[in-house]
Amino acid sequence: MDDTEKRETIAKVTDRLSARYPETSRYYIAGVVAEEYARLDTSRIRTYIPTLIEHGAKNRLRGKAAPPSAER
Repeated sequence: MDDTEKRETIAKVTDRLSARYPETSRYYIAGVVAEEYARLDTSRIRTYIPTLIEHGAKNRLRGKAAPPSAER
């Protein structure tokens, strides 16, 4: 993926997860999504990257307390 496609993928997944976890800072969610993306960035098969990123980020966000509201 090129940088534009990478940013778009991260933004779309962040949008979906921000809607699902409104009590959690968007900044925090974007960080989690970017970390998940980085873990899979060297994968040879790229088709399912957005789905795998979202799944990994959801697992990490479940049960997490929302960061302080100053980070929102």
